[in-house]
Amino acid sequence: MVMALAESCSSDEELVEATLTGDESAFAELAGRHKSRVFGVASRFANDAAELEDICQDVFIQAYFKLRQFRRDSPFEHWLLRITTFKCYDYLRKRRRTAPSISVDALLDSGYEPSAPEARAVHPDVERLRAALAQLSPKERLVITLLELEERPVAEIAQLTGWSVANVKVRAFRARAALRKLMEK
Repeated sequence: MVMALAESCSSDEELVEATLTGDESAFAELAGRHKSRVFGVASRFANDAAELEDICQDVFIQAYFKLRQFRRDSPFEHWLLRITTFKCYDYLRKRRRTAPSISVDALLDSGYEPSAPEARAVHPDVERLRAALAQLSPKERLVITLLELEERPVAEIAQLTGWSVANVKVRAFRARAALRKLMEK
């Protein structure tokens, strides 16, 4: 009976209700519906596939355990993408804190021998942009990624981040200025 409910549900709200009544297959269907969106957003922030999977797993775990807090005043997808945005921001902050700092001398003393870099087909400006984005603060990178790369409207970014619309605009202005300064170096 419970499993039949998840299969017959068509809306996210019905699946949320089914999950809250104990139907785990309902949450599996919810996760399946929104997996590509979550992965799409998180892929803009992750360094590699392992980190991407970690972020997405954290998103769905938090969504499952916090599902009772979903107020239903906006679509489930918006709530889930807000969790995704915060998890990505957490990973950016954590990565910045744990960035390895090893000196060149220590690398050479350990026996490391640099090799010639492999030829890449990526345009040099794209590499400069990636390097500049990596130097931005987590909040700057978050707003630039959501606004420019994800092409999300300011109002949606405000919803996802919990910032006011005016705050998003100010942060975007400052982030663009910082990015421009880094690109001009």
